[in-house]
Amino acid sequence: MRSTAGTTNALMLAGALLAGCAGGGQLRDKEKGSEMNLQEAASRADEILDATFDAIKPEVRWTHGETTVGSCDVTRRRAVMTAISEARRGSFLGVIERFWRQSGYEIKSVNSSRKFPAVYAQSGDGFGISLSIGGGGQAFFEVDSPCVEESDVAQPTTPANGPDYSGGPIPRPDVHDDFWSSLGGLSAGGGRTA
Repeated sequence: MRSTAGTTNALMLAGALLAGCAGGGQLRDKEKGSEMNLQEAASRADEILDATFDAIKPEVRWTHGETTVGSCDVTRRRAVMTAISEARRGSFLGVIERFWRQSGYEIKSVNSSRKFPAVYAQSGDGFGISLSIGGGGQAFFEVDSPCVEESDVAQPTTPANGPDYSGGPIPRPDVHDDFWSSLGGLSAGGGRTA
């Protein structure tokens, strides 16, 4: 009996795992019976990015990165063309982390490296959101959708507010901002930076 129960539990677990891989994990509104498709997921990712960039004060210049489509998911990317100085990186990530928390996103992980910090979050509807600082103080944003229904995916409709490098290589940040590119002075909260 014990082995039969164990086998049954193992089969139920395996079935649940397979269902998740085969679309059981797809984003859907069970009340309405509707499912989000790749284009709708890409539009939702764009909304998340638009709202995030609206929260950054002073504004930074950015360009679209590559959109990638997997077997059932889509990723939208943006690269910040404003150089974020090492002295400002903590403030920059703090602004984003606070905004994401206020938006109801769960902060999954924070890398507090001084040179290459990052923050990873997840929205209530299953979108993975990340901000990482790379070489030259360049900030990269990425939004990954959960598994959704297949469809065509159009390019983002929000125009970049800096030079548009979409479809080609993105250079290192080349925009100086008196606040974000500053090597010291006042922090975003008005206090002195270390």
